[in-house]
Amino acid sequence: MAEAERENTRESNLEGLDAAARRASTAADTRSSRTTCSHTVLRRREGGESVEQIQLDLFIPIRKRKGHNPSVATIYRALAEHAKREAHPEAVAQADAAFAASRTATVPEPRPAIPNRAAL
Repeated sequence: MAEAERENTRESNLEGLDAAARRASTAADTRSSRTTCSHTVLRRREGGESVEQIQLDLFIPIRKRKGHNPSVATIYRALAEHAKREAHPEAVAQADAAFAASRTATVPEPRPAIPNRAAL
């Protein structure tokens, strides 16, 4: 009986993981907020402000830390990401194309149920 219960729990966990993979839309949300943040940071850095001054006026628009200020490390990470994009625009275009292709791919079907070992 306990083995059957464990098997049912395992199957429901796998189904939940598959469902989460099919509806994964978090990457686009995070990517858009970073882009907005980097534009604001770049504009203000050109004006001569320090990262610490900029940090106090920025707010995270989504997720668990919604309404809080991003860390200084996050701002520096956005600046480094922008510098990479400027240095290698062809790599960015290729990565964006690959990401778009992965988003239009077909959704995988749920995994088939594993036969009950007790019945074998």
